[in-house]
Amino acid sequence: MTQPATNDYLQTALALAASGVPVLPLRVGKVPFGNCRRCADNACGGRPNMKTAGPCACPGPCHGWAAATTDPAVVDSGVWRRAWWRASAVAYHPGGAGLTVVDLDDADAVEWARTALPPTRTVPTTRGEHWIYLGRMRSLNAVRPGVDIKSTMSYARYLGPGTGSLTALPDAVRALADRAPAVRPAQSDVRPVVPVGGGECRHRTPVFLERGIAMAEQRIAEAATGVHATVYRTFLAVLSTHGRCGCLTDSHVSRLFTAAQAKGETARHCTDAWSNARTALGM
Repeated sequence: MTQPATNDYLQTALALAASGVPVLPLRVGKVPFGNCRRCADNACGGRPNMKTAGPCACPGPCHGWAAATTDPAVVDSGVWRRAWWRASAVAYHPGGAGLTVVDLDDADAVEWARTALPPTRTVPTTRGEHWIYLGRMRSLNAVRPGVDIKSTMSYARYLGPGTGSLTALPDAVRALADRAPAVRPAQSDVRPVVPVGGGECRHRTPVFLERGIAMAEQRIAEAATGVHATVYRTFLAVLSTHGRCGCLTDSHVSRLFTAAQAKGETARHCTDAWSNARTALGM
């Protein structure tokens, strides 16, 4: 199912907000708009990894999923209107609407769901389907091959109303999160080396770095296949752009490692990929 034309995003968002679904705009690449200067570097009190960000007094669509709102005055405000015209998609916060989206990323995952999960409202996606249940739970990526859970502290693209009636969130979906391996931070013996800098800083504003890290997290999170290669290429891209001036911190690298481990990578593999990317760039 295709998205509405760009000049229809605002109307779609207003309709969803009126029905009680919190909405936000997405940029090209299916990522949220970066934080404004007021919210950059945790200046407003939000968390820099956008997992528990906001609310704050910022008038713009900052803080990723936490920016999602049902307030039509915000959705149709000046700064949000400019974002809608630059947007490539409408997104919503499932947990904020009391929903859980089981994101089935390929045909194999869809076939599995048809035998393992109760039927509910379904929405076609580019490669698979969204199965939407009534009820909220914690969000988690890669609970099984090709399956992500999007509910609290997450967002999903709006791809249309779908078909079928909403079914109450079943134990079978909750069990997927219970069985998923815990994401643990890298141990001290595999701590990544953070570049110390010395090169020219190309960051126009602090938002540039924040956007780069957020986009890298999203790129890793959306990897359906070839996760090892995606993690390495993403680390390489981050280091190539941000690694020579000393702006990267342990916190930034920890965010990248956490995103990779959420896709099933081990701490050791993350460190090896980071080291290999540094070596490739002569760092």
